[in-house]
Amino acid sequence: MKQLLQNYSTGKLKVEDVPAPTLLPGGALVKTLYSAVSVGTEKAMLSFAKQSMLGKARKRPDLVRQVIAKARTDGVLSAYRAARERLDRPMPLGYSSAGHVLEVSQEVAGLSPGDLVACAGDGYASHSEVVFVPQNLMAKVPANVPVKEAAFATLGAIALQGIRRAELTLGECVAVIGLG
Repeated sequence: MKQLLQNYSTGKLKVEDVPAPTLLPGGALVKTLYSAVSVGTEKAMLSFAKQSMLGKARKRPDLVRQVIAKARTDGVLSAYRAARERLDRPMPLGYSSAGHVLEVSQEVAGLSPGDLVACAGDGYASHSEVVFVPQNLMAKVPANVPVKEAAFATLGAIALQGIRRAELTLGECVAVIGLG
């Protein structure tokens, strides 16, 4: 199975052959038909990965604190090795896709093989031929919605969540700035 992966140390992207995911409880395997490229998020990830270690540290002080905490408890060498391992591990890109359900775990109700679903989630709805997606991160696609458009459902859900969190009401005016 093919999947788009990024090396966080170098920023290089590769399409690689990887093992297909396995069906886990509470979700389904989905054959990806389309996955959305989020220009803002994925560009930021590429830019981050291409930075030096110092640049990465400046952008993610939260991760620096985690490394320092690990160094205090497990030693500097252990913390360094853990950080290098995380940076060198190829990471899948993507978080919004659509496809056909291949297989459903027994705990999942309302989905059957062949159903068209929109999928969400970093680490789940990646740019990959087949993905495992938990039930709460996918939804059936209505018959009148083209599958290409269904692949963008997560981006709309994120925007809607922003509106919910801002507690906007009818009649209010807002400005949205940025790409993602």
